[in-house]
Amino acid sequence: MTNREILKILREIAAFFEMEGVSFKPQAYEAAALGIETYAREAEEIYKTGGTDALMEIPGVGKGIAGHIEELFKKGSFKEYRDFKRKYPIDVLGLVAIEGVGPKMVKLLWEKLRVRAVNDLEKAARAGKIRALERFGEKSEQKILKGIEFLKQSGGRQALGFALAEIRSLEKMIQLFPEVARALVAGSVRRRKETIGDIDILAASKRPARVMEQFLKLPFIAHVYAKGTTKTLVKLKNGLDADLRVVPKESWGAALNYFTGSKEHNIALREIAIQKGWKLNEYGLFKGEKMIAGRTEEEVYEKLGLRYIEPEMRENMGEIKAAQENKLPRLIGYSDIQGDLQMQTDWTDGENSIEEMARAAMSAGLRYIAITDHTKSLAMTGGADEKKLLRQMEAIDKINRKYKDLKFKVLKGAEVNIMKNGTLDIEDDVLKKLDVAGAAAHSHFTLSRAEQTKRIIRAMENPNVDIIFHLTTRVIHKRGPIELDIDEIIKAARRTNTVLEIDAYPDRLDIKDEYVRKCVDAGVKMAIDSDAHSVNHFKYLEMGIGQARRGWATRGDIINAHPLKEMLKFLKER
Repeated sequence: MTNREILKILREIAAFFEMEGVSFKPQAYEAAALGIETYAREAEEIYKTGGTDALMEIPGVGKGIAGHIEELFKKGSFKEYRDFKRKYPIDVLGLVAIEGVGPKMVKLLWEKLRVRAVNDLEKAARAGKIRALERFGEKSEQKILKGIEFLKQSGGRQALGFALAEIRSLEKMIQLFPEVARALVAGSVRRRKETIGDIDILAASKRPARVMEQFLKLPFIAHVYAKGTTKTLVKLKNGLDADLRVVPKESWGAALNYFTGSKEHNIALREIAIQKGWKLNEYGLFKGEKMIAGRTEEEVYEKLGLRYIEPEMRENMGEIKAAQENKLPRLIGYSDIQGDLQMQTDWTDGENSIEEMARAAMSAGLRYIAITDHTKSLAMTGGADEKKLLRQMEAIDKINRKYKDLKFKVLKGAEVNIMKNGTLDIEDDVLKKLDVAGAAAHSHFTLSRAEQTKRIIRAMENPNVDIIFHLTTRVIHKRGPIELDIDEIIKAARRTNTVLEIDAYPDRLDIKDEYVRKCVDAGVKMAIDSDAHSVNHFKYLEMGIGQARRGWATRGDIINAHPLKEMLKFLKER
């Protein structure tokens, strides 16, 4: 049983407990699911070597939940889960994936309308049955229908950041096959797309049939669509399709390039080859019958008269012309980030203390962080008012004194809420005392394009606001972006010296790559932040870096790719 299967069950149980109004248990199971989701190793692997004691090393997994996970490995289920599934034979996770639908609403829909799954909910809403329920109305019904339509648009795609750990485990297993010389996951995963619909795996081997035999024995596989000696297509237990192709070592580079894509980039490369009288395909670059390149991607690009193009840029969006003219940017590297400027702690809706976040950040190789808990108008998060912020500043001072010798700095910050008219919910005299002030919209998502643009620009014009967090407020597969005139926003950011954030959390990735590119072209600085709510979330910085690279950002474009003193110079003067 994979980590993804385990966390799905844990999240179901958390939702069931919340449906029944049980205190504390929903949070405990959610914390365990989060720990499993962000853990670097498969839980079954560590259980085999260390039993339930080893499982308790996973953040959030205590003795009771470790026992449940052990039962999952031995029996595929456990009593508490079976009891809930008998009582509520519903797709609870599918239903709560719809914006505005929570566990308690799911319970009401089940009890009153026998809604089991999303299709039942859609039928009930279209028949006008939702508005007839107590505390519901026509607006609630329309919001549910809108959420269902948005969910349908995902087309079965998954946020890459949530699936990446499992994909890497699969990749590593294939790399360890004795007959495999090299193996990599290519396709949209390698290009670091926001979401993926399938996985393209490439392996180089002299014994492809043997590689396929071993591949089909892996625990990730749920169903085999087709199998052959050099190509096999399967469905994984996480719901994604996976395509494994085995090529000879001499074709590795050409095949890796071909299966990385994008399709548009590949077509443009083939056209260059045709212009030279050559042929390019997944087996190599050929002049007549003679292969003239193909062992590495670098030699394929070189023969075509191009500088090597990084995978994240391969979208046929100007990268080929830039490569021909030797004008490709040197993209920000995956190890360039030195600090993280957005995270939440247990002072509001985070899982861990300030000190725990600091220690985790140090372990992740960071040199500074900003604590940016929510502010008072977000009451559901326990948001901080001015007095609470001042108390937190004192607590941060104590932690900085404690870690002074480690040359690590905790900055005083806040994720200040932008109100409907663009004002902020914290007074300026307190904002002035912060090292880093981020502002974000968390409500009033349906304002017009002109109103939203004016609202955000007014927040940027506040001299104490350094960064706009998750600018468009989208949540991938759950909520669309607010309407904004992005060109006007970027002009205002440059005028006011306001930084725009690339929120790295996998279902945020806000701003998107297209807007990153606009910021790069306009000279507007950005920050890549994890939006961590747990010590396990710093690893998501990688997804933000990938997003920045897709937008052609360099180290110079990202303020927190610089040491602390340099980074602070990019912020507004207090």
